[in-house]
Amino acid sequence: MLEVGQQAPDFTARDQNGESISLSQFKGKKVVLYFYPRDNTPGCTAQACDLRDNIDRLSAAGYQIIGVSTDDEKSHQKFINKYELPFPLIADTDNKVHELFGTWQLKKMYGKEYMGTVRTTFVIDEDGCIEDVISKVKTKEHTAQILPQ
Repeated sequence: MLEVGQQAPDFTARDQNGESISLSQFKGKKVVLYFYPRDNTPGCTAQACDLRDNIDRLSAAGYQIIGVSTDDEKSHQKFINKYELPFPLIADTDNKVHELFGTWQLKKMYGKEYMGTVRTTFVIDEDGCIEDVISKVKTKEHTAQILPQ
């Protein structure tokens, strides 16, 4: 897992429309890069909708929001359309972005072990440096974890 003070690794991946998106294209802007397990699940929907509902505050503070999951482009399009999400979602179907950020890890549920996304948010400054890592995400109050009070 990456830590505060480290340079965020650059990547190029596809968004919900199949367009290439790179972290480096946001140089000079602050980025909230959030990793979540699946589209249209209760926790992930609550998190995305909290960010959507607070997009004006986040934008005013200079943040660009980018979501990342292993769902494909079609799933992301449906998720965005259903909840009117005003930010891009990366279709990391090969886990390359997850692996760069250390969010693809061994998990346990009901006694079974499996590889999956560890819900984590990276707040990245204008120079591409990680200024915060939120590992205990409160899905319904995520904006409050990102914005200074």
